[in-house]
Amino acid sequence: MGKADEGTGETHEEKISHHSNGVKSDLTSRLNQIEGQIQDVRRLIENNTYCDDVLTEIAAVQSALNSVSRILLEGHMKSCVVERICAGEDEVIDELMITVRRMMKK
Repeated sequence: MGKADEGTGETHEEKISHHSNGVKSDLTSRLNQIEGQIQDVRRLIENNTYCDDVLTEIAAVQSALNSVSRILLEGHMKSCVVERICAGEDEVIDELMITVRRMMKK
């Protein structure tokens, strides 16, 4: 059975990603580092660290998350999107454009 799409009530076939173990390991490592950076930000705030220093650390976290997003987007385009286009599912282009627009708002 498909999964309900948020906001539309439509159901879509469950989709999964096809990341290699190397990519999964890289992404997990990056996310673990980001998690540590988030904990550092919390400590900085708790210790009344100068605002500019906290904001600098937050910018580093955002940059690291953007890097994870770019890696995921590249993999998505090279595998999932290509596979679906080859299968005649051209609506994946509209889905991709929505995702890219959402990423560009950040």
